Amino acid sequence: MIRIIALLSPVYVSLFWSIVLSTNPKKFSYPRVYLGRFMLIPMLVYFTHFLYFAPLPNIFPYFDALFAYTSLLVFPLYYIYFRLLTVDSKFSLKIHGKYLIVGTIAGTLYAIGVLLAPKMEYRVWLYNQTSFADNPQIKFLAQMRILGKITYLIQVILTVIGNFQLIRKYGAKAEQYYSDIDDGKYNNAKILNYSIIAMSVVAFFFGAMGRYSLSHFDTYIEYGWSIFAIILFVIGYMGFKQKALNPTFELSNAKEDLNQNIDISDEVQKKILDKLLFEFEHNKIYLNNQLNIMDVVDIIGTNRTYISAIINKQYNLNFCSFVNNYRLEELKRIITENPNLNKVTLAENSGFGSFSSMKRTIESRTGYTYSKWKNNF
Repeated sequence: MIRIIALLSPVYVSLFWSIVLSTNPKKFSYPRVYLGRFMLIPMLVYFTHFLYFAPLPNIFPYFDALFAYTSLLVFPLYYIYFRLLTVDSKFSLKIHGKYLIVGTIAGTLYAIGVLLAPKMEYRVWLYNQTSFADNPQIKFLAQMRILGKITYLIQVILTVIGNFQLIRKYGAKAEQYYSDIDDGKYNNAKILNYSIIAMSVVAFFFGAMGRYSLSHFDTYIEYGWSIFAIILFVIGYMGFKQKALNPTFELSNAKEDLNQNIDISDEVQKKILDKLLFEFEHNKIYLNNQLNIMDVVDIIGTNRTYISAIINKQYNLNFCSFVNNYRLEELKRIITENPNLNKVTLAENSGFGSFSSMKRTIESRTGYTYSKWKNNF
């Protein structure tokens, strides 16, 4: 019973997060929604593991090719997830398909080997891979399995390296999806990458043992699959913590929303600008630390292009800078009236949401640390 529970635990965890993260996709960030869909892949992988180790030898052969294919998609798809957190806006086969090609080819070749192999010999070989070693179809299948393992190893290495490169260059953007970020450390993005490293290490250990040998060790399965479930839970929880991207941090080289042309009359532009200023100056919508440009679009009743272009034309700022200007002015007002408030309360009351966001914005805009800025002010 414990063995079955352990085998199914990563299946249930993956399915749980897939449902939770895919709920209300319009309300949350695109990476969060993508992660919900991604969770279906490890769910399938661990479901096929369950069929093998349960064991269910009459059913597993129908899912073996699916296991080979989905296991070769996990790491490329996870790398794409990191790209969505950092440099890409949405998943696209045209952009991201190249990362899936090698795994797809290796998985397809294995599936072809399954189709070519004699059914009875294939079923025996699945549970004892020293059987029928001289059979050419089984030999081809064995070679394709080795190719799959090599491909898997290369994928793991490239994914981990690629993720760390993205964190180093664009970690600040990834951290914008979290409200409790630590300045300059990119902890949330690193946790996501360390999680997949931990999963790969455990998977390599079991892969080196081989499925047939592993099936005879209940303890390894119980502890190993529990670890997989915990790692998947951490990854899902990190996705659950993500918010819709909000302008709590202004990159020094941000180009978003700049240099856009609009083809509306000056009168319409003035009406949009008047509504925009009213919402910021009278209703103080910038105090919402989750505010994003689409919220403003809904409030004013226009579109993103017009909002960003008008802000750029009137103030030579992107949306992020525009919002943070108001937050900094609010921060000055609060400090003037209540100089003894602690830094966390100051951040929350001025719309930044967290001290690290406020600190980072001050440093980006003024070149001063928070303490020096406050003393000078």
